[in-house]
Amino acid sequence: MDSHIIEALTKIVGPDRLEVAAEELQCYSYDGTAQEYLPEAVAFPTSTEQISRIMALATRHGLPVVPRGAGSGMTGGSLPVAGGLVLALAGMNRILEIDQDNQLAIVEPGVITGNLRETLAPLGLYYPPDPASLKFCTLGGNVAECAGGPSAVKYGVTRDYVLGLEVVLADGRILTTGTQTRKGVVGYDLTRLFIGSEGTLGIITKIILRLTGLPTARRTFLLLFDDMSRAAGLVAHMLREHTPSTLEYLDHTALSLVADQLPCRLPETTRAMLLVEVDGDPQSVALQASRLDDFLDQHPEILARFQAENAEQVTDLWQARRAVSPAAFNLRPDKISEDVVVPRSKIPQLVACTEELSRRYGLPIFTFGHAGDGNIHVNIMLDREDGGEVERANRAKKELFREVIALHGTLSGEHGVGLTKAPFLDLELSETSLALQRQLKNLFDPLNILNPGKIF
Repeated sequence: MDSHIIEALTKIVGPDRLEVAAEELQCYSYDGTAQEYLPEAVAFPTSTEQISRIMALATRHGLPVVPRGAGSGMTGGSLPVAGGLVLALAGMNRILEIDQDNQLAIVEPGVITGNLRETLAPLGLYYPPDPASLKFCTLGGNVAECAGGPSAVKYGVTRDYVLGLEVVLADGRILTTGTQTRKGVVGYDLTRLFIGSEGTLGIITKIILRLTGLPTARRTFLLLFDDMSRAAGLVAHMLREHTPSTLEYLDHTALSLVADQLPCRLPETTRAMLLVEVDGDPQSVALQASRLDDFLDQHPEILARFQAENAEQVTDLWQARRAVSPAAFNLRPDKISEDVVVPRSKIPQLVACTEELSRRYGLPIFTFGHAGDGNIHVNIMLDREDGGEVERANRAKKELFREVIALHGTLSGEHGVGLTKAPFLDLELSETSLALQRQLKNLFDPLNILNPGKIF
């Protein structure tokens, strides 16, 4: 990077908030994909005004700029593939306002999702989106990827809670979108345009979030099956009669990875698991749990069921569920993790497809995820040092994507496109759609300096 640019960046953020040393840059060269691209510098801005000045400078010099939160993304969205400058936003971590009367919060992008939840709880307020990484992921990253989580089946995903944004555009201009009200239809919905845009249209510097009342009670059920298709088949039936707050699914392989962490013993014939939870106030939860018990009594395909008796058992169940992804590396040193979505009624076909791909390509492929909204995480395990396994894994991934589209699904539910799914966009999007989206990108970022190389 030119010394004059480094000098200008230093003046904007201060010498202690700009890194150019190789060992420091390495820390911002990777994300959850395990791919690495080294930036030329990393800046740690503390205000919208600093980011505005940085983007004006970047526009003058054609400098690539990549916004970064916690770096927990799974598709390479925060990787600096063109070098340039990484904007590390974790330091912009202030909760600026909590409006209890109107149930909203205004936050900076570096606020950790779980920290916001903890701050709201004593006030009787709740921010529902709960990605698996909520203890360390940031809200700016959640908005950039439109993160979801287990509770999406009842509460929806990030975009359902974003009322407005403050965004710095590529040329340094500051844009505000949306409202602080629940309703608002003045002009185009630019807020939704930025949600899920992965930092390719602007840098998010402020987020206005809609909140709900905090659920004060919950009941958690573990359902076990001796056949995966039976477990998947029960999902659509259950949701016709009940509204659980979460409805999670683990296949046999995923279950075997965390079985020793569960608060109950599994029958030897167990092949799949559903984790079901209902929440609300104590009276409504008692009624929901009773109705759910009656429903489950009518389904003899359930091999066994377990209801958590206390908070410790609930914690154990959710810790086991969230441990599946990291435990996968006990199978192979590397993985391709996909978060495809299909209509709930098509989950059995998707699961059957993954089993067939595993047999045909000789690779461990297992599934788990948010069965309540059809968002299934498919994990293709491999050793990247083995060229044959890499080639077979890539073929399996492409066949998986083709099957998802054939089932009227989508290639990503919450991980975004980033680098890893960009080559497959034309499987889902038409030429007309792709052309219009490229035009939008060019309108907002004519020099292609905002997170270049992503999505398109």
